[in-house]
Amino acid sequence: MPELSRRSPMTLVVAVAVALVVLGAAAILVGTSEGSTPSGDQYVDIADVPVAHDPAAAGSFTIECGTNEQRHLNADNPVMSPGIPAGAHHTHEYVGNTTSDHRSTNESLAAASSTCGDDDRSAYFWPVLRLTDGVGHDAHANGGGAHGNTGEVVPPRQVRVSYHGNPVSKVLPMPRFLRMITGDPMAFTHDHGDRVRARWSCANQPDRHTTKYPLCDDGADVVRTFEFASCWDGGNADSASHRTHVVFPSAAGICPAKTFPVPVLRLTVTYDLPQGRPFAIDSFPEQHRDPASDHAMFINVMSVAMMSDVVRCINEARSCSSAH
Repeated sequence: MPELSRRSPMTLVVAVAVALVVLGAAAILVGTSEGSTPSGDQYVDIADVPVAHDPAAAGSFTIECGTNEQRHLNADNPVMSPGIPAGAHHTHEYVGNTTSDHRSTNESLAAASSTCGDDDRSAYFWPVLRLTDGVGHDAHANGGGAHGNTGEVVPPRQVRVSYHGNPVSKVLPMPRFLRMITGDPMAFTHDHGDRVRARWSCANQPDRHTTKYPLCDDGADVVRTFEFASCWDGGNADSASHRTHVVFPSAAGICPAKTFPVPVLRLTVTYDLPQGRPFAIDSFPEQHRDPASDHAMFINVMSVAMMSDVVRCINEARSCSSAH
């Protein structure tokens, strides 16, 4: 198939026709499960998405955490809804800490095993992605069909956990047991807004990212990128909103007064999806699986020594990786 940016008029006609077939099939599948499939205007041809120019920061530390081969999935959220079974009302995919669930405490997380290298016991998690024209393993369970999230869960092809520097400053260590969320799980009912951090793209055009579901070239993987806030208040590992203790810098990378730059956590999750089949993330039922509601959570359970290694590598502008 020709490059999307170089499509001929006939190719465009065919592409639009294919997209309409896909979206039409998706609309039919809504059936009696309201909100189980997104509306057609929530998809976009990646060729119609402008190229973005992100500020570069030297220094990175990549941690190999696998792709959740053990299929650690649950409808809990140990950051936003600790102690509440199925408190997420949708299913999360995890890498890192192997015990993360609603019962997690600092002590239980610190004592657990991990899928990550260098014994990083941190918990990294986000909503699963599903093919909405099939039947999932949890069609009648909490987090799945019982909450309007229908379809077959797609395992990631690749998960990349990486930490990056600040473009204008050295970074300080994150405190152990720091908790964070990025993105807005309530984006649809919040009329999107400034908490939306969803970033969707295609593997062959990574500089084009969108808050909608991307329609990629044949054979091109779909990519979700989650970037977390990196300006810490210097004292708290959490806050009532789970947001005010760590905020985002300006577009130039400058942290607000009385905050301090820490490593920028970035999760990149890649999927090999069957061409032409509709897909969507899990969400709260009232969010209608809007792609802008994409989000991810993190609990830092690195040892102090490992976090020091991450910070040293970043501040020395090196590219480092964990030993798995």
